[in-house]
Parts: sequence; C-alpha cells; structure tokens
Amino acid sequence: MNEHPTIDREKLNAIRAELGTHFPRILSYFAEDGVKSVDAIEDAVRNRDTVALVRPAHTLKGESLQFGAEALGLAAEHIEKAARDGVEAHIFPADVTEIATRLRPLFEEALAALQLAAAPTITQAPLRRAAGFGRKVG
Repeated sequence: MNEHPTIDREKLNAIRAELGTHFPRILSYFAEDGVKSVDAIEDAVRNRDTVALVRPAHTLKGESLQFGAEALGLAAEHIEKAARDGVEAHIFPADVTEIATRLRPLFEEALAALQLAAAPTITQAPLRRAAGFGRKVG
C-alpha cells in the first residue's frame, strides 16, 4: 500500500473547490468518522469479528478516497473486500490483521496532510520597525 501517495492532490483540489468554505467543516466530520472507523476496525480485528469489519472499512474507504487520501482508502478497501469474502466463506481473513496495524498511522498521516491543506494561506506582511518598549522614537 505504501507505493501510493498520501494525498492525491487533484482529488483534493477538486473536492476543496466543490465544497468551498464548507471544506474545513466537512473535513472535521471526516476526522471524527475516521477515528470511529479505525477504532471499530481495530476492535473487530482483536475480536476476530469478520462481520464487524465490513461497515467501518467501507465508510473509511469511501470518505478517504473522496478526499484523495489514496493509501488510506486503498488499505480500507482491501480490508472491506477481505471482510466481505470472509463473511461469505465463514472465516476471519488473516491478512487483515497486518493491514489493520498500519491503518491508524495511515489515517493520522492522511488527516495531518488534509488539515494542512485546509489551513488558510497566510501572507505575511513585511515587519515594520515600530517605536515601542525599549526603542527610541525618531
């Protein structure tokens, strides 16, 4: 999964343009939902509950890919597909455990990159020397 960039800039720019001023608020929903999804996936893996993997992996996949968080979205997609296959076969998908251990760091990395992208650009005016404490005027 690591061969993919953290964020697909084209997708990110497209959704940012589409959402406009709502982008930071929607991103905050992604942050909240993402934490819940990662927690649920980790719990399901600990409990070896294949059925409980499907929904949070599906949610995380969709939201991640929508924001352009490719590596995270593809990891969640793999978990979702393996879980769906596992449900049909009545087994717990063994390869999900390794991916699930990398999921939280992927989420945190993607979220940090998205939050950085959402931060307003600040243009700094040149500093002026002003009279003030400890300075002579004139």
